[in-house]
Amino acid sequence: MQVINLGKRKIGKGYPAYIVAEIGINHNGDMDLAKKTILAAKNSGADAVKFQNYKTEDFVPTKNLEYEYLSQGVKVKESQYDMFKRYELSDEQVVELKEFCDRLNIDFHSTPTNFSGVDLLKKIGVNVLKNGSDYLTNLELVDYMGKSGIPTVLSTGMALMSEIEDAVNVFSNTGNKNLILLHCTSQYPTPASDIHLKKIRTLRTTFGIMTGFSDHSEGSWASVGSIHYGSAWIEKHFTFDKSLSGPDHGFSSNPEDFSQLVQGVRFVEQAMGNTHLGPTEHEKHSRENFRLSCCAAEDMPKGLLLSHKDICYYRPGTGVPPKSKSLLIGRKLNKCLTKGTPIMLEDIS
Repeated sequence: MQVINLGKRKIGKGYPAYIVAEIGINHNGDMDLAKKTILAAKNSGADAVKFQNYKTEDFVPTKNLEYEYLSQGVKVKESQYDMFKRYELSDEQVVELKEFCDRLNIDFHSTPTNFSGVDLLKKIGVNVLKNGSDYLTNLELVDYMGKSGIPTVLSTGMALMSEIEDAVNVFSNTGNKNLILLHCTSQYPTPASDIHLKKIRTLRTTFGIMTGFSDHSEGSWASVGSIHYGSAWIEKHFTFDKSLSGPDHGFSSNPEDFSQLVQGVRFVEQAMGNTHLGPTEHEKHSRENFRLSCCAAEDMPKGLLLSHKDICYYRPGTGVPPKSKSLLIGRKLNKCLTKGTPIMLEDIS
């Protein structure tokens, strides 16, 4: 798996997972809330925040399509057009949010839905582009992202293998080598039975590309568990307050949740360690304290011919190990030993 440079940050083999707070539309069209949410993400340990600089007409041209979701515990049904239009960011707002992130020293990136959206993100200097699962089959946009030269993330929610292959091939044909595939289940929230973390490894072995996880489940367990399968990138919906109105707040992580996720991921990354079988440096000291030795079963005089009944196994592990007991049987002690004393090879003739 290659290493990809994202500004000052490297991701890939040997580096910590890149953890993204997906703010998405959880700003509710309010720039003050957007900035408060960015600051909360920064304080929660996120490496980056992600927004969406979509244009509603690119994917919902009329008010005919409806969307049903839970908001503040109440089921809401409304026009998709009206909902997305309410959360649409202008180019000026995208620039303002990028500059705010720069001041906080947290990475900013976004999901565009057209060529001009890609151009804007390139102009303001994002380190990475994100293509959403719904746009995986928009191969013209995937191609344009590849030709931008910017590292790109493709989410694979809802996708058939053939659709992933199409997108990867189109991107690769641009000559851009910096592609990351995210396993994703487009279900909000995703129950444990539909997460399928093993797909992360399947994507990596099938395509030979860096992989990660876009987590739509509740809690941090799935994100933390994804480290075992090689996630170099973890993305999680993030909100300043779960009780705010809107379609995504309820299943998003709040600052406390996200902090626990980050701590869990960083803990597991350290805990993964290496595959070498043998004691750690700290265990080398523990071996002396906790291992067993062949010891005197009773007070024993000098000249005693040792038999099986004379030897017991006690701590510490500084004497002859139990597996070498046969070396002691039938040999004479050349010194007196008190009960429980480890027997050394130099103690026998």
